Amino acid sequence: MTWSLASKYPRILQDEVVGEEARRLFADANAMLDKLDEGGLLRPRGVVGLFPANREGDDIVIYRDESRRERLAVAHHLRQQTEKSDFANYCLADFVAPKASGKADYLGAFAVTGGLEEDSLAAEFDARHDDYNKIMVKALADRLAEAFAEYLHERVRKVYWGYAANENLGNEALIRESYQGIRPAPGYPACPDHTEKQTLWSLLEVTRHTGMQLTESFAMWPGASVAGWYFSHPDSKYFAVAQIQRDQVEDYAIRKGLALEEIERWLGQNLGYDVE
Repeated sequence: MTWSLASKYPRILQDEVVGEEARRLFADANAMLDKLDEGGLLRPRGVVGLFPANREGDDIVIYRDESRRERLAVAHHLRQQTEKSDFANYCLADFVAPKASGKADYLGAFAVTGGLEEDSLAAEFDARHDDYNKIMVKALADRLAEAFAEYLHERVRKVYWGYAANENLGNEALIRESYQGIRPAPGYPACPDHTEKQTLWSLLEVTRHTGMQLTESFAMWPGASVAGWYFSHPDSKYFAVAQIQRDQVEDYAIRKGLALEEIERWLGQNLGYDVE
Protein backbone atom coordinates (compact mmCIF):
# COMPACT_ATOMS: atom_id res chain seq x y z
CA MET A 1 0.00 0.00 0.00
CA THR A 2 2.89 2.37 0.73
CA TRP A 3 3.95 2.16 -2.92
CA SER A 4 0.34 2.16 -4.21
CA LEU A 5 0.62 -1.30 -5.75
CA ALA A 6 -2.86 -2.69 -6.37
CA SER A 7 -3.76 -6.21 -5.16
CA LYS A 8 -3.19 -8.09 -1.91
CA TYR A 9 -0.48 -10.29 -0.47
CA PRO A 10 0.37 -13.04 -1.34
CA ARG A 11 -1.32 -13.05 -4.74
CA ILE A 12 0.25 -9.69 -5.63
CA LEU A 13 3.60 -11.48 -5.96
CA GLN A 14 2.24 -13.31 -9.02
CA ASP A 15 0.27 -10.40 -10.47
CA GLU A 16 0.77 -10.00 -14.24
CA VAL A 17 1.12 -6.22 -14.01
CA VAL A 18 2.88 -5.46 -10.72
CA GLY A 19 4.11 -8.92 -9.68
CA GLU A 20 7.75 -8.37 -10.60
CA GLU A 21 7.92 -5.02 -8.80
CA ALA A 22 6.08 -6.49 -5.79
CA ARG A 23 8.59 -9.36 -5.53
CA ARG A 24 11.50 -6.92 -5.62
CA LEU A 25 9.89 -4.73 -3.00
CA PHE A 26 9.13 -7.76 -0.82
CA ALA A 27 12.75 -8.93 -1.00
CA ASP A 28 14.09 -5.45 -0.20
CA ALA A 29 11.76 -5.10 2.77
CA ASN A 30 12.76 -8.46 4.23
CA ALA A 31 16.45 -7.68 3.72
CA MET A 32 16.06 -4.40 5.63
CA LEU A 33 14.02 -6.13 8.32
CA ASP A 34 16.84 -8.63 8.82
CA LYS A 35 19.37 -5.81 9.06
CA LEU A 36 17.27 -3.89 11.57
CA ASP A 37 16.80 -7.03 13.65
CA GLU A 38 20.42 -8.20 13.60
CA GLY A 39 21.76 -4.76 14.49
CA GLY A 40 19.08 -3.94 17.04
CA LEU A 41 18.53 -0.73 15.07
CA LEU A 42 14.76 -0.57 15.53
CA ARG A 43 13.35 -1.72 18.87
CA PRO A 44 9.57 -1.96 19.29
CA ARG A 45 8.25 -0.95 22.70
CA GLY A 46 4.85 -1.30 24.30
CA VAL A 47 2.82 -1.21 27.49
CA VAL A 48 -0.51 -2.80 28.39
CA GLY A 49 -2.78 -2.44 31.41
CA LEU A 50 -6.01 -4.00 32.68
CA PHE A 51 -8.22 -2.03 35.06
CA PRO A 52 -11.37 -2.62 37.12
CA ALA A 53 -14.12 -0.64 35.40
CA ASN A 54 -17.87 -0.14 35.15
CA ARG A 55 -20.16 1.86 32.94
CA GLU A 56 -21.92 5.01 34.12
CA GLY A 57 -24.13 6.31 31.33
CA ASP A 58 -21.93 6.77 28.26
CA ASP A 59 -18.77 6.97 30.39
CA ILE A 60 -16.54 4.18 31.65
CA VAL A 61 -15.29 4.69 35.20
CA ILE A 62 -11.87 3.15 35.82
CA TYR A 63 -11.04 2.26 39.42
CA ARG A 64 -7.73 2.15 41.25
CA ASP A 65 -8.22 -1.37 42.58
CA GLU A 66 -10.72 -4.18 43.05
CA SER A 67 -12.44 -2.41 45.94
CA ARG A 68 -13.87 -0.06 43.24
CA ARG A 69 -14.18 2.77 45.73
CA GLU A 70 -11.58 5.18 44.29
CA ARG A 71 -11.87 6.48 40.74
CA LEU A 72 -8.60 6.42 38.83
CA ALA A 73 -9.92 7.90 35.57
CA VAL A 74 -12.99 8.22 33.37
CA ALA A 75 -13.05 7.27 29.68
CA HIS A 76 -15.67 9.41 27.93
CA HIS A 77 -17.49 8.08 24.89
CA LEU A 78 -20.02 9.18 22.29
CA ARG A 79 -23.17 7.48 21.06
CA GLN A 80 -24.35 7.18 17.47
CA GLN A 81 -27.27 9.49 16.73
CA THR A 82 -28.10 8.37 13.20
CA GLU A 83 -31.75 7.35 12.91
CA LYS A 84 -32.08 3.56 12.62
CA SER A 85 -34.90 1.08 12.50
CA ASP A 86 -33.23 -2.31 12.78
CA PHE A 87 -30.56 -2.06 15.48
CA ALA A 88 -29.33 0.06 18.36
CA ASN A 89 -27.29 3.25 18.34
CA TYR A 90 -23.98 2.04 19.73
CA CYS A 91 -21.63 3.56 22.26
CA LEU A 92 -18.41 1.86 23.37
CA ALA A 93 -19.55 2.15 26.98
CA ASP A 94 -22.33 -0.34 26.14
CA PHE A 95 -19.70 -3.10 26.12
CA VAL A 96 -18.82 -2.65 29.82
CA ALA A 97 -21.15 -3.79 32.62
CA PRO A 98 -23.11 -0.96 34.30
CA LYS A 99 -22.17 -0.17 37.88
CA ALA A 100 -25.79 -0.77 38.92
CA SER A 101 -25.57 -4.37 37.67
CA GLY A 102 -23.20 -5.30 40.48
CA LYS A 103 -20.93 -7.09 38.02
CA ALA A 104 -17.18 -6.55 38.30
CA ASP A 105 -16.04 -5.70 34.79
CA TYR A 106 -12.73 -4.49 33.32
CA LEU A 107 -11.27 -2.27 30.63
CA GLY A 108 -7.89 -2.71 29.01
CA ALA A 109 -5.53 -0.18 27.47
CA PHE A 110 -2.37 -0.39 25.37
CA ALA A 111 0.22 1.68 23.56
CA VAL A 112 2.90 0.35 21.20
CA THR A 113 5.46 1.74 18.80
CA GLY A 114 7.51 0.17 16.06
CA GLY A 115 10.52 1.93 17.54
CA LEU A 116 11.71 5.33 18.76
CA GLU A 117 14.59 5.06 16.29
CA GLU A 118 12.29 5.40 13.27
CA ASP A 119 12.92 9.11 12.62
CA SER A 120 16.70 8.96 13.11
CA LEU A 121 17.01 5.98 10.76
CA ALA A 122 14.91 7.76 8.13
CA ALA A 123 17.03 10.90 8.58
CA GLU A 124 20.19 8.90 7.87
CA PHE A 125 18.78 7.71 4.54
CA ASP A 126 17.53 11.22 3.80
CA ALA A 127 21.03 12.62 4.35
CA ARG A 128 22.25 10.18 1.68
CA HIS A 129 19.38 11.23 -0.64
CA ASP A 130 18.08 7.66 -0.46
CA ASP A 131 14.34 8.28 -0.61
CA TYR A 132 13.54 4.64 -1.34
CA ASN A 133 15.00 3.32 1.91
CA LYS A 134 13.78 6.36 3.84
CA ILE A 135 10.23 5.39 2.91
CA MET A 136 11.01 1.72 3.43
CA VAL A 137 12.17 2.07 7.05
CA LYS A 138 9.09 4.14 7.93
CA ALA A 139 6.81 1.60 6.24
CA LEU A 140 8.45 -1.24 8.17
CA ALA A 141 8.19 0.65 11.46
CA ASP A 142 4.50 1.20 10.78
CA ARG A 143 3.92 -2.50 10.02
CA LEU A 144 5.86 -3.52 13.13
CA ALA A 145 3.68 -1.26 15.27
CA GLU A 146 0.52 -2.84 13.85
CA ALA A 147 1.97 -6.35 14.26
CA PHE A 148 2.94 -5.59 17.86
CA ALA A 149 -0.59 -4.35 18.56
CA GLU A 150 -1.96 -7.61 17.10
CA TYR A 151 0.48 -9.70 19.15
CA LEU A 152 -0.27 -7.90 22.42
CA HIS A 153 -4.02 -8.19 21.84
CA GLU A 154 -3.67 -11.93 21.42
CA ARG A 155 -1.64 -12.17 24.65
CA VAL A 156 -4.30 -10.16 26.46
CA ARG A 157 -7.12 -12.41 25.22
CA LYS A 158 -5.32 -15.66 25.95
CA VAL A 159 -3.05 -14.89 28.93
CA TYR A 160 -3.14 -11.50 30.67
CA TRP A 161 -6.93 -11.05 30.76
CA GLY A 162 -7.51 -14.66 29.72
CA TYR A 163 -11.15 -14.35 28.68
CA ALA A 164 -10.39 -16.42 25.54
CA ALA A 165 -7.71 -18.72 26.93
CA ASN A 166 -8.61 -21.53 24.51
CA GLU A 167 -8.57 -19.38 21.38
CA ASN A 168 -6.88 -21.18 18.49
CA LEU A 169 -7.06 -19.11 15.31
CA GLY A 170 -5.01 -19.30 12.13
CA ASN A 171 -3.49 -16.28 10.43
CA GLU A 172 -6.43 -15.74 8.05
CA ALA A 173 -8.91 -15.78 10.94
CA LEU A 174 -6.76 -13.27 12.82
CA ILE A 175 -6.70 -10.98 9.78
CA ARG A 176 -10.51 -11.21 9.62
CA GLU A 177 -10.59 -10.32 13.35
CA SER A 178 -12.59 -13.44 14.14
CA TYR A 179 -11.55 -13.28 17.80
CA GLN A 180 -13.63 -12.07 20.73
CA GLY A 181 -13.20 -8.42 21.69
CA ILE A 182 -12.05 -5.21 20.01
CA ARG A 183 -9.27 -2.61 20.42
CA PRO A 184 -10.63 0.76 19.23
CA ALA A 185 -8.24 3.71 19.16
CA PRO A 186 -9.06 7.31 20.19
CA GLY A 187 -9.37 9.39 17.06
CA TYR A 188 -10.95 6.59 15.02
CA PRO A 189 -14.66 6.20 14.07
CA ALA A 190 -15.94 4.55 17.27
CA CYS A 191 -14.21 7.09 19.55
CA PRO A 192 -13.31 10.11 17.41
CA ASP A 193 -12.11 12.41 20.20
CA HIS A 194 -8.30 12.55 20.08
CA THR A 195 -8.12 14.21 23.52
CA GLU A 196 -9.06 10.88 25.12
CA LYS A 197 -5.51 9.74 24.38
CA GLN A 198 -4.42 11.83 27.36
CA THR A 199 -6.47 9.61 29.69
CA LEU A 200 -4.89 6.54 28.17
CA TRP A 201 -1.41 8.09 28.43
CA SER A 202 -1.87 8.89 32.10
CA LEU A 203 -3.32 5.49 33.00
CA LEU A 204 -0.46 3.56 31.42
CA GLU A 205 2.31 6.10 32.09
CA VAL A 206 3.09 5.59 28.43
CA THR A 207 6.03 7.97 28.12
CA ARG A 208 7.78 6.53 31.18
CA HIS A 209 7.38 2.95 29.99
CA THR A 210 7.97 3.36 26.26
CA GLY A 211 9.32 6.82 25.44
CA MET A 212 6.27 7.48 23.21
CA GLN A 213 4.91 11.02 23.42
CA LEU A 214 1.79 13.03 22.65
CA THR A 215 2.03 16.33 20.81
CA GLU A 216 -0.11 19.37 21.64
CA SER A 217 -2.53 18.23 18.93
CA PHE A 218 -2.62 14.72 20.46
CA ALA A 219 -0.70 13.12 17.61
CA MET A 220 1.54 10.26 18.70
CA TRP A 221 5.31 10.25 18.38
CA PRO A 222 6.91 8.30 16.79
CA GLY A 223 4.55 8.18 13.83
CA ALA A 224 4.64 4.37 13.81
CA SER A 225 2.57 4.05 16.98
CA VAL A 226 -0.78 2.53 17.96
CA ALA A 227 -2.76 3.05 21.17
CA GLY A 228 -6.26 2.19 22.25
CA TRP A 229 -8.69 0.38 24.52
CA TYR A 230 -9.42 -3.33 25.00
CA PHE A 231 -13.02 -4.50 25.27
CA SER A 232 -13.74 -8.17 25.99
CA HIS A 233 -17.53 -8.34 25.60
CA PRO A 234 -18.49 -11.05 23.08
CA ASP A 235 -20.89 -8.64 21.34
CA SER A 236 -18.40 -5.77 21.13
CA LYS A 237 -17.89 -4.51 17.59
CA TYR A 238 -16.41 -1.64 15.62
CA PHE A 239 -18.72 1.09 14.40
CA ALA A 240 -18.67 4.74 13.40
CA VAL A 241 -20.15 7.39 15.67
CA ALA A 242 -20.68 9.53 12.54
CA GLN A 243 -22.49 12.85 12.86
CA ILE A 244 -23.68 13.99 16.27
CA GLN A 245 -26.00 16.82 17.28
CA ARG A 246 -25.59 19.74 19.65
CA ASP A 247 -27.43 18.12 22.58
CA GLN A 248 -24.92 15.27 22.81
CA VAL A 249 -21.94 17.56 22.26
CA GLU A 250 -23.14 19.82 25.10
CA ASP A 251 -23.56 16.79 27.38
CA TYR A 252 -20.13 15.48 26.34
CA ALA A 253 -18.49 18.82 27.14
CA ILE A 254 -20.04 18.79 30.61
CA ARG A 255 -18.91 15.21 31.24
CA LYS A 256 -15.35 16.06 30.22
CA GLY A 257 -15.32 19.39 32.04
CA LEU A 258 -14.33 21.34 28.94
CA ALA A 259 -15.77 24.35 27.16
CA LEU A 260 -18.29 23.59 24.43
CA GLU A 261 -16.22 25.52 21.91
CA GLU A 262 -13.17 23.37 22.61
CA ILE A 263 -15.10 20.13 22.23
CA GLU A 264 -16.62 21.39 18.98
CA ARG A 265 -13.12 22.07 17.69
CA TRP A 266 -11.93 18.54 18.44
CA LEU A 267 -15.09 16.92 17.07
CA GLY A 268 -15.40 19.18 14.02
CA GLN A 269 -15.64 16.34 11.48
CA ASN A 270 -18.41 14.66 13.47
CA LEU A 271 -20.65 17.66 14.05
CA GLY A 272 -24.07 17.39 12.44
CA TYR A 273 -24.70 21.12 12.79
CA ASP A 274 -23.02 24.40 11.94
CA VAL A 275 -21.03 26.04 14.71
CA GLU A 276 -22.14 29.62 15.25
